[in-house]
Amino acid sequence: MSAGDEKLSSFPAFFRVAGEKVAVFGNGDEAYAKARLLAGTQARIIAFADEPEPAYAGFLAEHRIEVIEDIAPPASLSDFRLVFAATGDEGLDRMIVSAARSANVPANAVDQPDHCDFYTPAIVSRAPVAVAIGTEGAGPVLAQMIRMTVDRLLPASLGRLARLAMDFRPAAERLPRGSARRSFWQGFFSGRVAEAVENGNLDVARAEAGRLLAADHVQPGRVFLVGAGPGAEDLLTLRAHRLLMQADAIVYDALVPQALVDMGRRDAERFPVGKRKGCHSKTQDEINRLLVRLGAEGKRVVRLKSGDPLVYGRAAEEMEALRQAGIAYEVVPGITSAFAAAADFELPLTVRGVASSLIFTTGHDLAGEVLPDWASLAVSGATVAVYMGSTVAASVADRLMQVGLARETPVAVVENASRANRRLLHGTLKDLPDLAARDDLAGPVMVIIGEAVAGGRFTHSENLAAGHVAVAAILEKEQ
Repeated sequence: MSAGDEKLSSFPAFFRVAGEKVAVFGNGDEAYAKARLLAGTQARIIAFADEPEPAYAGFLAEHRIEVIEDIAPPASLSDFRLVFAATGDEGLDRMIVSAARSANVPANAVDQPDHCDFYTPAIVSRAPVAVAIGTEGAGPVLAQMIRMTVDRLLPASLGRLARLAMDFRPAAERLPRGSARRSFWQGFFSGRVAEAVENGNLDVARAEAGRLLAADHVQPGRVFLVGAGPGAEDLLTLRAHRLLMQADAIVYDALVPQALVDMGRRDAERFPVGKRKGCHSKTQDEINRLLVRLGAEGKRVVRLKSGDPLVYGRAAEEMEALRQAGIAYEVVPGITSAFAAAADFELPLTVRGVASSLIFTTGHDLAGEVLPDWASLAVSGATVAVYMGSTVAASVADRLMQVGLARETPVAVVENASRANRRLLHGTLKDLPDLAARDDLAGPVMVIIGEAVAGGRFTHSENLAAGHVAVAAILEKEQ
């Protein structure tokens, strides 16, 4: 599926129709359905119907809807806000749409998506609150199924609560913008005010809202160091999602997919601070100062990090900077890439009698002059998960073989772990050096080494050795 296939072809929006004329052309069930839908609004409905079916005629009379006894479009439709063509005659409906478009009026031809300027959604109404579900004409039955689900979730009192909120909005807007105002509304919609409205006690609800308005809503800033997980949207934790929806500012790394950043509040400030090899948009000191500044301004800040913030995320430096500045913070764990890569391969990281320990490391730990203390553990059977290891793969393999790890030790390589575009490769330790020569692996790469890798499933993975053969052939041709 291409990226374009995952985007909407229409932009969801609501038309203002209070007091506006809306035309409905047709005599039968489709016209009746559109008129019923419009009757839930303050629009002025004009029905163009020369022979309305009995049920529709009764509805028009009951709701005192103006009827023009002609199903053909008039000379001009410029006085109308919207036009619905529901005659059942495709040719006539298209003529009506054409007449509306010539007057710059949006039109909808029922059951003809190619002749619609807008689509009619399935609606859950708790006026003035409305939830509209659209499928761009692809699945009206699906939209209705979703509508029924949403309808069960929303309390019947929601509309009354929203109308009460409109009464208090002028006073609430005198509160300081940001956390203070948001704190008031969160208490309004989820606390005693909402409970009183649901119980039908509007006087109590008003009194509670007044007390809430008079309360001290000044809140200190707080920074949340949040793990975004390995990249798949549905591996983001519920807590992380909730905090993104509440954040005033989102500070995010380069490896965090844009789709996850977009889960945040629409009006939240966004600060890309990603660091990639050879391209650092901000130094770590600059990131620390940014977090301190945003927290000191009283904002709720989500510092969104790929994987888990405490695994190679430099969270220690950020926490220390926040502590020194007296800014409160909280760590929200995420799924680290090693676990996602293992899941992609269906390989156990520990196996009874084979591998009883697990090592997280970066490729650079094995690229220096001095071997880390843990290197000997790999020989004794530990599983080694190597982060950021593709560019120094040769050093990793060489140094591990130097300490005695067998050349035939199984290796699993995953690019873009957990994501739809992930790529899996398998081989042995002797094949690993060829990883650095591959320019077809542009995403983040995780390497897992150890006997436990042999328990994985390799039916959907490529052989690392095949890459070696391809590289060798290219080099031979160039010579």
